[in-house]
Amino acid sequence: MAKFNSKTFNPQAFAAYIERIPQLKKNELIKSKAFKGNSAIKSAFASGTGTGYAIIPMYGLLGGDVLNYDGTTDINAAATNTYERGVVVVGRAQAWLESDFAEDITGGAGFMDNVAAQVAEYFDGVDQTTLLAILEGIFGMTGEENEEFVEKHTYDVTSEGDGNITPASLNNAVQKACGDNKNKFSVAIMHSAVATNLENLSLLEYLKYTDSNGISRDLTLATWNGRAVLIDDSMPAQAVAKVPAKGSPGQDGYVPEQPAYTKYTTYILGAGAFDYEDIGTQNAFEMYRNPVSGGGQDVLFARQRKCFAPYGISYTRASQKTLSPTDEELKNGANWELVNDGAEEKTYIDHKSIPIARIISRG
Repeated sequence: MAKFNSKTFNPQAFAAYIERIPQLKKNELIKSKAFKGNSAIKSAFASGTGTGYAIIPMYGLLGGDVLNYDGTTDINAAATNTYERGVVVVGRAQAWLESDFAEDITGGAGFMDNVAAQVAEYFDGVDQTTLLAILEGIFGMTGEENEEFVEKHTYDVTSEGDGNITPASLNNAVQKACGDNKNKFSVAIMHSAVATNLENLSLLEYLKYTDSNGISRDLTLATWNGRAVLIDDSMPAQAVAKVPAKGSPGQDGYVPEQPAYTKYTTYILGAGAFDYEDIGTQNAFEMYRNPVSGGGQDVLFARQRKCFAPYGISYTRASQKTLSPTDEELKNGANWELVNDGAEEKTYIDHKSIPIARIISRG
């Protein structure tokens, strides 16, 4: 059994062990194919020289008007566009200090299970925060083409009926976003308040997990209209203040009081919505032993570098101070734009090819 000190700690074994800890959210996104690998991104950052940003080509679809083949009409070739897509590596790190950690916390047993499970869960949360920051950023894009994406890929029901999601909301949202490509959508991520509303409508079916003792329990994973559902209260929830009444009842122009409510955002992702690569670090995990402070302390350092690249959307670095973007910089719409050819008169990717959408509701 590995001990938590600088002499016997094996960083390679620890990293390998963490990879075997179930990370349900990430695994479900990969299983739904919302996350997929990208060899071009992996190759761009494979050198390990500290590169944090790359521009990779993205090839356009075949186009051009079909010609009449009649023996007299010339066949003129149509060229395909090549787009430019900026991708960025997000680096995150943390350290944890404990005194006599192995003996006092784990009792000298179960160290790998105890620590690895906590570190894995911690970075699951870190990755979720990164993903939500990116989604907030791309829905904050400005400019004519970018704003068309934001408008078409947003389905707001807050002013309809009671403002809650209805059985038809999911289908309507994905159709508005991608038209006849709506079947590409495979997973929704929502707040528990929204999930509870769907439960009350008998629209959610929860998945179960059976442990080694044969005990089954519900997971925070469900399905809705055949699509996977992740339930997470870190999803955006914005308080909307009460709006006082205008005018007097019975008079023209009277607007009744609008009570305060909470506005929830549910994100829907489709196959290939994000390219995902774990870029890695030179020392993902390492130990430091301080025999003086507190009678002896061990510090575990953890680092990661990952790339989450939304399909069809380019990271521009328009407002980024260091080699790794902060969450606030990822949330900044100025750092994102639809993939384009980089020409003076830009040609943009068709927004319907991007399987990312959101539903805004009161519950």
